[in-house]
Amino acid sequence: MLVSNRYDFFFAYYGKLSGTGEQGSWNQVLKKKSTAGTQATGPGENGWQARKSAATRDQIISSAIRCIVEFSYSNTTMIKISVKAGLSRGATLHHFPSRMDIIRAVVDYLHDKQIQAFRRAIREIPKSADMAHLAVQAYSANVNHPIYIALFELSVAARTDDELREILHPAHQAFDREWYETAWDLFPEWHSDRRSFDLALNLCQQLMEGMAISNLTHARNYDKDQLLSYLEEKVRELRPSNP
Repeated sequence: MLVSNRYDFFFAYYGKLSGTGEQGSWNQVLKKKSTAGTQATGPGENGWQARKSAATRDQIISSAIRCIVEFSYSNTTMIKISVKAGLSRGATLHHFPSRMDIIRAVVDYLHDKQIQAFRRAIREIPKSADMAHLAVQAYSANVNHPIYIALFELSVAARTDDELREILHPAHQAFDREWYETAWDLFPEWHSDRRSFDLALNLCQQLMEGMAISNLTHARNYDKDQLLSYLEEKVRELRPSNP
């Protein structure tokens, strides 16, 4: 059974599961992630203009993400994005000449934030902690975050949209490479057995991303904690005994 009011469901469900401490409104979650990348600096008028321009671009990107989640990709228009951003259509076009230019920026933004969030979550785990447990929990929180909803929406839309697919396919390939390299760097204890590392990473990705998609599309009852605990056991079994 599909959830009829996807926006309310996404906000209520994923606000609880983000695991980042970013509770509050949808605007607050996106604002924190958007302004984090707005660090243009410089003296005088030119520096101020650069910061203002970067902040406006981030505002448009965040508004586009909200529109994709609330209205779907196909119903996300320049006018709706402009309204969400509190800008005129002309002001939006000044920064992004077309809708697809915004979508390109959205895809880059979402992929970058996924990598950053995962890297930060893993690096904050103490060395003495149960790495398998906390790493699985961190990745689960990552794929159950509001930004994943927008990526899923875009991926589904790209199946029948050639223009979107041309943007998304190479972006996904680049993201997969960076994601793998990031995970490899974050888990040096696996470096003695790349085959087991690949298997553990793929197992985590396929299971948890599948669970996240199921949560989006079905009102299905299952014991999420039990599945994640079982996954943790399998990851521990695969971990090299002599890293």
